Amino acid sequence: MKQSITTSLPPIFLCILLDLIGCLSFTVPLLGDFTDVIWAPLSAIIYFSMFGGRMGRIGGAFSFLEEILPFTDIIPTFTISWFIKENAMKKAARNKICMEKD
Repeated sequence: MKQSITTSLPPIFLCILLDLIGCLSFTVPLLGDFTDVIWAPLSAIIYFSMFGGRMGRIGGAFSFLEEILPFTDIIPTFTISWFIKENAMKKAARNKICMEKD
């Protein structure tokens, strides 16, 4: 069964902001580990609600692990996902146009 791509794309500035929030734990040395414990599940929930579907489930799990594991907070999960989804949406739109021409 082919996975459908949702037509909504979260705002890029929101994705960048959420990635910056995830990096904030680096600014407070001892408090950072505690904030990661709180931010990791929130990040996963936010990710799933923003991207939804299969991408939301897989990306939400990745976002959780990326935030909870030490030294991985620097990965811009939300922003990378935005570019992946934007590319997939453009590709789907091109394929639809090509199919309509046939």
